[in-house]
Amino acid sequence: MFAHLPGAEPTNYTKPSSTEKETEEQTTNKSPQISVTYIYTVEVAELLSNVTVTWNKNVMNCSLSISVENPLDESHYTCKIDIKTWQFWGKKGLKSFEVDGKRVDVYWDFRQAKFSNHAEPLSDYYVALVYNEEVVLMLGDMKMDAFKRTKKRPSLTEPILLCKKENVYGKRSFCAKAVFQKDKTEHDLVIEFSLSGLGDPEMGITIDGFEVIRVMNLNWRFRGNENMKVDDVGVQIFWDVHDWLFTGSSTSHGLFILKPAAEEGGDDKVGDGRHCRGNDGGMYDSPKERSSSTPG
Repeated sequence: MFAHLPGAEPTNYTKPSSTEKETEEQTTNKSPQISVTYIYTVEVAELLSNVTVTWNKNVMNCSLSISVENPLDESHYTCKIDIKTWQFWGKKGLKSFEVDGKRVDVYWDFRQAKFSNHAEPLSDYYVALVYNEEVVLMLGDMKMDAFKRTKKRPSLTEPILLCKKENVYGKRSFCAKAVFQKDKTEHDLVIEFSLSGLGDPEMGITIDGFEVIRVMNLNWRFRGNENMKVDDVGVQIFWDVHDWLFTGSSTSHGLFILKPAAEEGGDDKVGDGRHCRGNDGGMYDSPKERSSSTPG
């Protein structure tokens, strides 16, 4: 239920030829795609809604989709932005759509954005979700530029990050950023696989350069969980690498879930791994590497 509304800024776009489009689609389909998804609770269109922000990246393209869930009927309203990093046009724009019959605007500016091998930009960009006179959700580090352009004030209701999920490709290791506390301090997370002297796989997890977990005999401990401390905050990590280790398919996944440790007497169950519960939780999904991708 996406609709352009009057007053939206036009976005420059040059339609590619059919040959160029076919070549690009073939390359895109063959390229392994990495993604990162954030789920926030946001007050938008006078409703407290879950807003899902997903960044996708492959060799050719980057894209961003923002989906707003209507809690009244569980319908979704989605806005998608395609970012071609080698082109200048289309990197700044505005799209408008309706949520429960009310206009919501998405402003973005990627003209100076710095990209890396991660799905989302590193810095120098903004994406602002605007309803009425408020910026209800802000992404990126160029906040002042966004407020100046939109001429809107920050929302009185601060968004709450519920979950972060990453889908990455790699043979032996991958890196991510994780937040475990309300002060929003980011920590560097690295998960590495190696072979011991007996040829058995083992797994190490480091946070900010310090190893916090070492799992030996991974062929036998392919599923498990451990508790650890990060800045005196209890954190639980759950892993399931059975398919990643024992299934021959290139799309086999390893699943890692990080979440704040439950308070005493709380529920420590993680369920089937499909959902991430608890504020500032993180879920990391690592498929096996395809032959066309670059080693992690």
